[in-house]
Amino acid sequence: MPHLTTPPGARLPATEAGQLGLGVPGYGHPLVAPVEWAELTRPGTPLHWAVLNVADGPGRRPDPHCTVAAARLREAGGTVLGHLAMRDGERSFGEMISDAHRFVDWYRVGGFYLADAPADRAGLAAVTRVTDTLRTLGTGGDLPHLVLGHGTHPYEGYAETADQLVTFSGSWADYRWSQVAEWTAEYPPERFCHLVHGVPRAHLEEAVRVARWQGAGTIWFTDRLGTRTGGAPWASMPGYWDEIVSRIGPGVSE
Repeated sequence: MPHLTTPPGARLPATEAGQLGLGVPGYGHPLVAPVEWAELTRPGTPLHWAVLNVADGPGRRPDPHCTVAAARLREAGGTVLGHLAMRDGERSFGEMISDAHRFVDWYRVGGFYLADAPADRAGLAAVTRVTDTLRTLGTGGDLPHLVLGHGTHPYEGYAETADQLVTFSGSWADYRWSQVAEWTAEYPPERFCHLVHGVPRAHLEEAVRVARWQGAGTIWFTDRLGTRTGGAPWASMPGYWDEIVSRIGPGVSE
């Protein structure tokens, strides 16, 4: 059973304060995945945010198909995050901020997903510099929603730099036996996101229980699998899309 690395009897953060919601780490291009993007605008979909990744970032020029998809999602009340590739801290500050400006100017994103963000203490200062700057790029007077895509539990200091941390990104085989860092118990569920691929339909309920137990407020579970060439399993919707929407939708609790 997945567990915290806290001593016996330690109390996990409660999830009753807010329902689980979906965080889409990056569908395919709207021309390739039109149904997926359309489904995100369906009333009652428990969507927290969806990542727009045009071409490992905003692309070289505005893409009219992405502009339309982002606008429709905004109009439906959804939050669109621009994909900023950190590459474990290898990208320059200037490149990232330039991409961020393009996302705001071209697609009016409501925040940013910093993919492959560093997780060690040494990378904290550089990440903080980026996130502090991104905070100034809000649209319509709203502060941008920032998600750090670590994919693992980072050094605790990162919790002070962004709205959410992705503390797990990987396979169901690893997730069902995963552990949670002790320090996460000091924060509410809405601060954490789990992205899990290869979750069989028969284990969907178990996966939801794991997320609640580990104190995650945003999830993305899919039965899709990654490829040997590194292809992301997130590009299309899960085969059990209707079921997961129904299971964690508004008014659903355990």
